[in-house]
Amino acid sequence: MYELFFRKFNEKISLTEEEETLVKQYLTPKKLRKKQYLLQEGDICKSIAFVEKGALRAYSVDEKGNEHIIQFGLEGWLISDLYSFLSNEPATYNIDAIEDAELVLISKSAHEELLRKLPKYETFTRLNITGAYLAMQKRLTSIISSTLEERYMGFINLYPNIVQRVPQHMIASYMGLTPETLSRVRQKMIRK
Repeated sequence: MYELFFRKFNEKISLTEEEETLVKQYLTPKKLRKKQYLLQEGDICKSIAFVEKGALRAYSVDEKGNEHIIQFGLEGWLISDLYSFLSNEPATYNIDAIEDAELVLISKSAHEELLRKLPKYETFTRLNITGAYLAMQKRLTSIISSTLEERYMGFINLYPNIVQRVPQHMIASYMGLTPETLSRVRQKMIRK
């Protein structure tokens, strides 16, 4: 169950067998069915989820009922409402499964204990948070300075797996577009 988790961990920071055994003690497997929630807005986020299999999304819903996807999570990715997880304040995002999913959860208490017990876990966490911050910064820069066509091409080049597995209306939501606008962008690109 934890094969991909440890493969991704070891790509960043090499663990000994003893360290892997220690980390395993703090992990909890969880399965979600398609459309099942991992987290609902207003609840406290109690864990970080690593996606072993499947696809999830994190999103908010505005007062008109429109969804605004801020993150996808596929195999090998982490997904959480990090602000809620770290601050113990109510979550501002919902997280649910786009496909049936198998997750590895790290609870807040397990996370804090691993940070104290295993310096390599702290390094792994720092590398993941830094990577997420850089990706967010790149995404914001793209939103500010790129055309819709450039943004969509950048998205499909960066995340070809998402384009194959996620409905177009969700990609439109992630890009801050209506499905109709995304359809026009795609048609314009096909004509070129």
